[in-house]
Amino acid sequence: MITCVSIGPGDLGYLTRHGAALIEDADVVAGFDAVVNFIRPLISADAQIVTMGYKDQTEKLKQVADLHHEGRKCVVGFMGDLHFSGFQLLERVEIACGHEVKTLPGISSAQILASRGKVCFDETTFVTFHRRGDIEPFKKHLVTVLKEGRNAIVIPLPWSFMPKDIAKFLLDSGCDPNHQTEVWENLTQAEMDWRGPLSSLTQDFTDMSIMLIRTRKEMPSQLEK
Repeated sequence: MITCVSIGPGDLGYLTRHGAALIEDADVVAGFDAVVNFIRPLISADAQIVTMGYKDQTEKLKQVADLHHEGRKCVVGFMGDLHFSGFQLLERVEIACGHEVKTLPGISSAQILASRGKVCFDETTFVTFHRRGDIEPFKKHLVTVLKEGRNAIVIPLPWSFMPKDIAKFLLDSGCDPNHQTEVWENLTQAEMDWRGPLSSLTQDFTDMSIMLIRTRKEMPSQLEK
């Protein structure tokens, strides 16, 4: 058995009980370094840990797949929820295994941000640039979303299309410079780092950032304090 498990935004309090049980019971636990570090307290002392980075993920996933085919219970951990921005990695897991794998959804940073910012998903569009390949269609989609009056929750692309790059692109594309914008880093840990109009977003942030761009003028009461 091999299962791709969403581990949440970085606080084990947001990991589902089912996900925790799968990790605790696994013979092999794999994932990017940051992901494995979050869930390390749950990993059995007898389990084999396979960490990976962007450059060696194909090789490491092949290693996990081989262990899976030997009959080991394997878990591949995904930051946040794999159904939000993890589909490319999911595809790589299935290519390595040669078949479809089980997935367990979880809580994403987008869901946490919607809760922190008190925005409704019905009125908000989620856009992730954290992907390989051409992001131009997604950039155009974001412009359309804002011009149609919807809020946007946005995951930047480290390190080439970060919050200040997104802001510049939107301004160059004719979006309202007064859109209230928030940048949050390390959700569930450090929380919000910056808030202001889109036109003032010029500073640098880490790759653990997520943005909320509002299209309505008023701010929620808890952010006015």
